[in-house]
Amino acid sequence: MAHFAKIVDGIVTDVIVVDNSDILDADGNESEEVGKAFCGNLFGGNWVQTSYNETFRKNYATIGGTYDSTRDAFIEPKPYPSWIIDETSCQWNPPVEYPDDGENYNWDEDTTSWMLVEE
Repeated sequence: MAHFAKIVDGIVTDVIVVDNSDILDADGNESEEVGKAFCGNLFGGNWVQTSYNETFRKNYATIGGTYDSTRDAFIEPKPYPSWIIDETSCQWNPPVEYPDDGENYNWDEDTTSWMLVEE
């Protein structure tokens, strides 16, 4: 199965699954271009293939996330204003690493720090 994301103004608005037989070119090879045309003919709009296994385009497309054509990557919505994009993985990271002491923490955006979860 192949997965395609509908992109509107850089935002992922839908993600669908397409049978591999629907994305075969004249030589019987899977083709993103054929898949994009298939999706466009059925639903209209601009479609980009995404990988459930994250084997290309960095991350699996998520509705509300973005497709950055410059990076050729899907990026999830930014969870907090202070978080920073990792240019290699295109994932958001906190400005302070999660503590490695075995305790549970929640991110506190007001203090831009990890706060211990009281149990």
